[in-house]
Amino acid sequence: MNSVRKAVVSEAHFDKDGEAKTWTSQACFILMKKSFLKFALVAIVVILIAGSGLYAASNRPVDVKVASVQTNVPIRVFGLGTVEARILSKIGFEVGATLVELKADHGDRVRKGDVLAQLSLGEQEAKVARASANVLSSEVGIGRAEANFEKASAVFAQKQEANRRKQTLADRHIVSEQTAEEAVRDEAVASADVSVARTEIAVARAMLADARAQLRFEQTMLQHRTLVAPYDALVVERHKEQGTVIKPGDPIFTLIAADTYWGLAYVDEARAGYIDEGQKVDGRMRSRPMETFTGQVVRIGLESDRVSEERRVYVKGNNPPSRLHLGEQTEFWITVATLDTALFVPEAAVHGYDGRQGTVWTVEAGRLQRRLVGFRHRTEDASLEIVSGLPEKAEVVTSVVAGLKEGRLARVTAEPTASAGRPAR
Repeated sequence: MNSVRKAVVSEAHFDKDGEAKTWTSQACFILMKKSFLKFALVAIVVILIAGSGLYAASNRPVDVKVASVQTNVPIRVFGLGTVEARILSKIGFEVGATLVELKADHGDRVRKGDVLAQLSLGEQEAKVARASANVLSSEVGIGRAEANFEKASAVFAQKQEANRRKQTLADRHIVSEQTAEEAVRDEAVASADVSVARTEIAVARAMLADARAQLRFEQTMLQHRTLVAPYDALVVERHKEQGTVIKPGDPIFTLIAADTYWGLAYVDEARAGYIDEGQKVDGRMRSRPMETFTGQVVRIGLESDRVSEERRVYVKGNNPPSRLHLGEQTEFWITVATLDTALFVPEAAVHGYDGRQGTVWTVEAGRLQRRLVGFRHRTEDASLEIVSGLPEKAEVVTSVVAGLKEGRLARVTAEPTASAGRPAR
């Protein structure tokens, strides 16, 4: 090439006519053509080498991890809730008056029938005394009516005997007919007096019953001014203080029945389908994160929350802490099933999961495939139990990595160490 350049330069230097210029142009064209061919050849070689590398990289076996069969897997459903009481009452007086005495306070334990508070009694005691006097008066009235009845009965007997005699004498014409008629009239009047006296006794007895009922009413109203514990209870809160004028129904104390603590767990509807009464529950209170207690499901709410889409599950503890606080946040794990053997795949490795089925990658005869499989249970660490759709001897890929393609060779690496069903912390 250097000789060509020298020839071109020499020829251009010594030749002064147009022929020298033509040879120079041809030489430049030949030089450029040779350079382009050399560059194109190098580019083709580079492309071939890169393509071979990419082809080899994309078709070499890809390393994947596959799921293994788990044994004795507990399926637990998580719920967040609070400590509540099954029997909670806000008690108060049925009447209004001044609160003059309080005999219980926050944290006290009381027995059924213990006096908790007292209202002023003066006005009601006077009403009871008046009702008692009315009862005595009615009892005296009955005695008077009975005496009048006995008197009327005696007079009636006398008039009846006199009438009998006078009728006999009238038949003998010893007395006049007028006298006999007067005797009949006197007997009838005496009989009517007996009926009146008998009625007065009934009226007096009715008045006595009314007086006694009024006395019981006033005594009951007097008892309503004394507040007693309806059951063995713990006083959670005292709402009023001594000297307060209260209205009927105002709460004075909040009580919970002894040993009626339970937990209220809110569980996502999507996870609550397998929950049933009697299932085991593990709980952990927020104030005692290092301690757990056990219990069982005792009630499942029949109505879900329409906003949060959660179901209420009530839990009775077997070994709750000695001191509990209503409303404290508590975590619950409800064991809904224990699987003897099961195959799980992480939800992150499932495409198009709709709560029932989804697509997973499988290794079959050393090559990758995609399969639509069915699921049942879901563990706390978001692993799904596969129950249908897997061919025999197919292995399920547990993580989606780059390069997955149907038909590509796959090499199974070490099994995943995570165990399905472990509690979330």
